[in-house]
Amino acid sequence: MLQSYEAIYEHGAIEWLGDKPPIKQAHVIVTILPEKEGRSVTSQTQHQPSPLIAGKGSIQGDIISPIIPAKDWNCLK
Repeated sequence: MLQSYEAIYEHGAIEWLGDKPPIKQAHVIVTILPEKEGRSVTSQTQHQPSPLIAGKGSIQGDIISPIIPAKDWNCLK
């Protein structure tokens, strides 16, 4: 079965954007996608949260049960 992996090719090197294929060598076919307007190819890398917010979040209660009782849900009426 064929599988697809997203990567950026730049100056002869491949930078994987998601999962890296679990292989050492393979025959590949490369499809060149056109650049989107106002967006360069290198700006498509995965985004990470800012380190400035690390450790500042907290859970303020039960994260499993809904905060509003089911009897008050409009969608169930």
